[in-house]
Amino acid sequence: MAEPKLDASWLRYLQPEFDAPYMADLRAFLVEEKRNGVVFPPGPDIFTAFNLAPLDNVRVVILGQDPYIRPGQAHGLCFSVRRPTRPPPSLQNIFKELVDDVGFQIPDHGDLSAWARQGVLLLNSVLTVREGQSFSHANHGWERFTDRVIQVVAAERPGVVFLLWGRPAQDKLGSIDRVRHHVLTCAHPSPMSAARGFFGCRHFSRANAWLVEHGEAPISWQI
Repeated sequence: MAEPKLDASWLRYLQPEFDAPYMADLRAFLVEEKRNGVVFPPGPDIFTAFNLAPLDNVRVVILGQDPYIRPGQAHGLCFSVRRPTRPPPSLQNIFKELVDDVGFQIPDHGDLSAWARQGVLLLNSVLTVREGQSFSHANHGWERFTDRVIQVVAAERPGVVFLLWGRPAQDKLGSIDRVRHHVLTCAHPSPMSAARGFFGCRHFSRANAWLVEHGEAPISWQI
């Protein structure tokens, strides 16, 4: 992993993480992984979420688990895929919930960059993965890094809405002041769990209602 190219608003708080021993161990692990196979997303895309949503702009955090595991999918934003890649099943389920919740019109692509540019931090708990093997980069340091990211957002930004989908995302709850911020939790949108609480959660309209109530512009979820 090359030296990170992050927006300065993030580096102000995260540079100590990149200088820490655990990050050196993570770098060594990633070098070995790339020597033995394919890692997603490509190196230049690992920190896309931070560069499209500078800390000063963050109003909503959507926390996923780890990147997509197939070629052409992961590009550094949780749940998102660039054109012309077909939306994977989890993203298709997100679109279904958006249709029911806010009258979303399903697009012909799955690129969520427009959300990020409005201040939606699309963050995975683990930022890389081995091709074809979900959770293969869990417990190698990324969780500590993203714990710190959540701590920074919770401390430095006022009134953020956190959408925590699935158990790994909800493990971050301890870093969030639930008086200062608004936290919404439900099942992960994966086909294996979406019917157990993701469908019908209405997180998108609820997030916007809270933002408006606190003097913020709502997110335009249509892409």
